[in-house]
Amino acid sequence: MKKQLIVKLWWKRLIIFFGVFGPVTITAMADNDGAGVATYSLAGAKFGYSILFVLLVVTVLLAITQEMGVRIAIVTGKGLGDLIRERYGVLVSLLVFLGLAVANIGTIVANFAAIKATVILFHLPVVPIILFIVLMAFIFVTRGNYRSNQRIFLVASLFYFCYVVSAIKVQPDWGLALKSLIIPTNIHLNKDFIFAVIAVLGTTITPWGQFFVHSFIIDKKLSIDKLKYEQIETLFGALLTDFFSFFMIVATAAALFVNRITLISGEQAALAIKPFAGDLASILFGLGMLNAGFMGVVVVSLSTAYAFSEFFGNEGSLDAPFEKDKIFYGLFLTQLVIAAMIVLLPSISLFKLVFFTQALNGALLPFMFFFLLKITNNKELMGKHINNRWYNYFAIISSVVIIFSSLFLIFTTIFKI
Repeated sequence: MKKQLIVKLWWKRLIIFFGVFGPVTITAMADNDGAGVATYSLAGAKFGYSILFVLLVVTVLLAITQEMGVRIAIVTGKGLGDLIRERYGVLVSLLVFLGLAVANIGTIVANFAAIKATVILFHLPVVPIILFIVLMAFIFVTRGNYRSNQRIFLVASLFYFCYVVSAIKVQPDWGLALKSLIIPTNIHLNKDFIFAVIAVLGTTITPWGQFFVHSFIIDKKLSIDKLKYEQIETLFGALLTDFFSFFMIVATAAALFVNRITLISGEQAALAIKPFAGDLASILFGLGMLNAGFMGVVVVSLSTAYAFSEFFGNEGSLDAPFEKDKIFYGLFLTQLVIAAMIVLLPSISLFKLVFFTQALNGALLPFMFFFLLKITNNKELMGKHINNRWYNYFAIISSVVIIFSSLFLIFTTIFKI
């Protein structure tokens, strides 16, 4: 009888977990957008398995930052933009939003650029496909609701298994790969390697990710009794995200680094691994890139629309019909159109634009972590759910690591060190 009660209890908990499942995993997976895949591919091609040890650090930091965001959203019932406006005023809110909006446009352009480059590699017409993606993204968001959008996001996440197959087809040195994941191997601490480490960190932990996870949680209308389940999902999402990142790096490390083949852009990886892993691996890698680019385009655009709604008191919900929230959906579409127009311009230097916006993302991260730590340590807002002492120490140390990494990225970009 006791055994049956235990089994029944676990089934009940499992059902509740899958009932709340989605927001954190989608946010974490979207960090592996087109720009992220390009970053991992470049890092794997240039530094091989030695870059893998960074993933453990990134996984822990991603879990910590996402957990704080989830806790704030569920306990307060408010998004990060709402809380910043209430606590720090309209002027600070406006400055943070403008910085976020500019950085997000750059990230959306980067994702469109990844899509464009992959389409060219597959010898497909660029303009019709880019326009088709803009149209599909708009229909996908405006004609669905929260539930349908979440399901499509989760189905899209399954396409990341393309990278697992690609890595297996390359036949890497699994022993060295797993060893490098735990113990740093063959590391040369030069400027390029440090920059690659920061790039891997920065492409996974982003300001837009914080705004999106807050807003997506609020949009799902989760109550505080579901907090512990979302905290479990936070760890699951971080592990799953970097599980796929591991295979992206392994695929390019085994095919390109081992054979001393240099990539100019991450999107070339699909074509470059073809001679070593065959047509299937190349096609799957390319399909994964297209899927990652599409996810990035939609999620990052939504994060700006959510942030605007929170900062300026608009409704901003996927459950609201288009006719009742034209500002929310209009801002979403505007970003898509602007980014698509930029990426289709033949004269624009996409590399410089994306580099600038990455630096801006880096500049915003310290502010995001300042707000996160201030809010999660505010007993008036969080009650008994404030950070405990040891968690707070770890969160502060993690934040300092990210801040110094971001500052390094900014200074090396501006001064070309």
